[in-house]
Amino acid sequence: MDTTTRTSKIPSFQQTEINWDNLDKTKLYVVGAGMFSGVTVALYPVSVVKTRLQVASGEAMKRNAMATFKNILKVDGVPGLYRGFATVITGAVPTRIIFLTALETTKAASLKLVEPFKLSEPVQAAIANGLAGLSASTCSQAVFVPIDVVSQKLMVGGYSGHAKYKGGIDVARSIIKSEGVRGLYRGFGLSVMTYAPSSAVWWASYGSSQRIIWSALGHLNDEGNAPSQLKIAGVQATGGIIAGAVTSFVTTPIDTIKTRLQVMDNQNKPKTSEVVKKLIAEEGWKGFYRGLGPRFFSSSAWGTSMIVCYEYLSMFIAPY
Repeated sequence: MDTTTRTSKIPSFQQTEINWDNLDKTKLYVVGAGMFSGVTVALYPVSVVKTRLQVASGEAMKRNAMATFKNILKVDGVPGLYRGFATVITGAVPTRIIFLTALETTKAASLKLVEPFKLSEPVQAAIANGLAGLSASTCSQAVFVPIDVVSQKLMVGGYSGHAKYKGGIDVARSIIKSEGVRGLYRGFGLSVMTYAPSSAVWWASYGSSQRIIWSALGHLNDEGNAPSQLKIAGVQATGGIIAGAVTSFVTTPIDTIKTRLQVMDNQNKPKTSEVVKKLIAEEGWKGFYRGLGPRFFSSSAWGTSMIVCYEYLSMFIAPY
């Protein structure tokens, strides 16, 4: 069927959205894994800097993001910016497969669910994308949390009094020996409370902001005039930045608590309330926003890169 005929009565912004049922799942997972791994390589150092800022104590608390970055390069060189990377990249593939599957299936179901309510396009998108992000993040935590616990310990190894490990296997063995398998899920509740709402807020902000931007550009109800690829990428990138800003501001405090809880020594197991009290005592309420800059940059850059790659990938592998 001719593409022009098929899309002539569809608002032009919707021509950039691909139905999950039409995608070649094998290509999505294989090619997507490669693309997302590349994005992870590029942005991983930001996660290391953010994590170190969040757990800093003593003199290290006086360093900002750039000073922390320079200190890592001075002490460990470029490899220091990739501590725990092997562990993260190993768990990235199954985590992404679970995440993308839950995301798209929930989004499709949610859109059908809210359609009868005749809500505005931005509101429908916010609800459907928010529920999809919440579902995807919650489902992927079973794989992600152990990876996160191990990688964060590697990121801060030898820093601010934290133990240093030989590698991911060494960390896992140490945790299992002292706490059992459940030790790999330390902070699981907080992780779900951090990443599930974070994912929900990100996808809701992205979905609604995209509709608002398309409306401002006159494409929301413009039938038959497909926007250029450059304009599509620009709108997606802008939506990703907006989503990153909203998400980082809303979720950084709980992310800081989660990170501190996960990197604590295996023999020292403070309660969440104790971590909160110590953080307030040391720095006041502003301490909850330690690492906000790197988290905003990471959330925006990762989200923007991921969504542009994913949207392009979806269109590339969708059968026409």
